Amino acid sequence: MPLFATCDLCDLHKNDTDGAFRVLPPVFRDFGAKSVFSGPVATVKCHEDNSPVKLAVESPGQGRVLVVDGGGSLRRALVGGNLGAAAARNGWAGIVVDGCVRDAGELAECAIGIRALGLMPMPTVRREPGLSEVPVQVQGVWIRPGDWLYADTDGIVVMAQPA
Repeated sequence: MPLFATCDLCDLHKNDTDGAFRVLPPVFRDFGAKSVFSGPVATVKCHEDNSPVKLAVESPGQGRVLVVDGGGSLRRALVGGNLGAAAARNGWAGIVVDGCVRDAGELAECAIGIRALGLMPMPTVRREPGLSEVPVQVQGVWIRPGDWLYADTDGIVVMAQPA
């Protein structure tokens, strides 16, 4: 049984106006083995080059959620089966990609939460190193390293402090 429900968090914070509580739009699909996940946020910003994603998931996740600002691109997959398996193996709680993933069957077996806009079989190209641990904007919502992300079957919310 999860220790949170995004609906309950929204009920508690529905009148907040300081921007510390944010809700991501309902555009993300579920691809990982876990549909409920949460943790402190780590971020990467990249465009059609998953080099910083690879570096992140190959490092200790320590129960964090990796938020990938892929600019909403639907042309290249930023996470595939190998990176999903690395994230699960290295202790990441989840990955949220503002972009696409691939290897849906493999991702479904990864023992973490994975959300993305959709599937795209085309791999990335190596052209830009990207940025890590910077504020990112995902579907118009600002997310900062150290924020807390909560995802369940009803949606995804982000808070400045843990619930």
